[in-house]
Amino acid sequence: MKNLLSIRRGLSVRSFAMAAAFAAFGMAGSAAVHAQATAGEVFGKAPAGSTILAKSTTNGTQRQVTVPENGRYAIRALPIGVYNVTLSENGQPVAKHANVPVVVGRGIKVDFDGQATAAGQQ
Repeated sequence: MKNLLSIRRGLSVRSFAMAAAFAAFGMAGSAAVHAQATAGEVFGKAPAGSTILAKSTTNGTQRQVTVPENGRYAIRALPIGVYNVTLSENGQPVAKHANVPVVVGRGIKVDFDGQATAAGQQ
């Protein structure tokens, strides 16, 4: 009987130890994923139907979106760097925000609400 109790106790201790190890490795794995994130985003308001182009001055990346009817746009998963963000209407650049910094895990608001700098002036 003593032998049977010690076997059960040994199994429960071993099971607990294994569960704790799996939990520790699981948390370490999820922290590593977040630590490796290297992207940010640009978002804001602009006239519906216009086009927003974010072009990096540091790494050559460029992404473009069409502004939906609600007037709110977002360009996600941009590699970190400095970007020129340009508003175009009917294929022609209308306004530009130059030297917009995109940093890891954050978004930067860039609105085109009539107060943006004219393309090529900043």
